[in-house]
Order: sequence, then structure tokens, then C-alpha cells
Amino acid sequence: MKLNDLRISTIGGTICSIWASISLGDVLQTVLTAALGTLISFGTSRLLAKLCKRKVK
Repeated sequence: MKLNDLRISTIGGTICSIWASISLGDVLQTVLTAALGTLISFGTSRLLAKLCKRKVK
């Protein structure tokens, strides 16, 4: 067996074992959490930008 074949087999086995342990609920929860974090981060940065502009004037 060549070294390249061994790497492909190892990567394939790792992906299959990870794929079997991840459920759709976990993926949806991760997506929703990321979206919520993005919205909160965006809102916070906009609020801070407005507050800084008011203090400068």
C-alpha cells in the first residue's frame, strides 16, 4: 500500500466516523447560534459607533 493510499483511507475513515456522530439537530443548533451571535455582534458594533459619534460632537 502506498503512502498516498494510506492517507486517503485514514481521512475517509475519520470523515465517516465524524459524520456518524453529528446529528441534524446539532447542525441546526450550531447554525442558529452562529446567526444569533452575528446579529448581536452587528447590533452592538452599530450601537457603539452611534455612542462614540455622540461623544465626539
